[in-house]
Amino acid sequence: MTDFIETILPNVAKHPERFFNGLLETFIMTIWSGAISFVLGLLIGITITVTKKGAILENRPVYQIFDKLINLFRSIPFIILLTGVMPLSRLIMGTAIGVRGAIVPLIFGTVPFFSRQIESALAEVDDGLVEAAESMGLGPLDIIFRVYLKESVGPIVRVTTITTVSLIGLTAMAGAVGAGGLGNYAIMYGHDRNQLDVTWLTIVVLVIVVNLIQLGGNRIIKRNKH
Repeated sequence: MTDFIETILPNVAKHPERFFNGLLETFIMTIWSGAISFVLGLLIGITITVTKKGAILENRPVYQIFDKLINLFRSIPFIILLTGVMPLSRLIMGTAIGVRGAIVPLIFGTVPFFSRQIESALAEVDDGLVEAAESMGLGPLDIIFRVYLKESVGPIVRVTTITTVSLIGLTAMAGAVGAGGLGNYAIMYGHDRNQLDVTWLTIVVLVIVVNLIQLGGNRIIKRNKH
């Protein structure tokens, strides 16, 4: 088995620790930035849902501020955002390079996308359910938790899966500027040193990870169908 691996992946086999370090760094970036982005994106998505015109907490100024901020950051290409938030990364994380330095730009690149996805997921809730909850005397917080979130478990899982897949792509892109992870591994060794086995292994591993995430998300969605 070892001989087979050394034959098809000679450059990877020489320094396997590089691959495993890159894989670990990718998981660390995805988990940390994903968890923070999930919380912030969910809060912002709920906020723009309940403060829009005709909603249970209609507030035009609040809605306009968050709506415009989402549009602003979504319009900035991630590779530019990476360099644009470097000063903020240094301020918060103490560095703008490596895994720690990538967390802040990954959050800025993910939260606007996820917030808009959450808004779309909550929009699938039947307005009749919200009106019925209001007629029963439920307050805004009760409606958010017992109607919007409870009725949107499937759609929220779906958009979370989509966002996680997108986030993995962003971590690979962050590797282009020295953030570490599989992206940096593929560029530094696969591209710069023309080691094709490194490039192909990275592609195969990322495809497997993405498909596992998608499979897990699909199973959760099926279990939460009414």
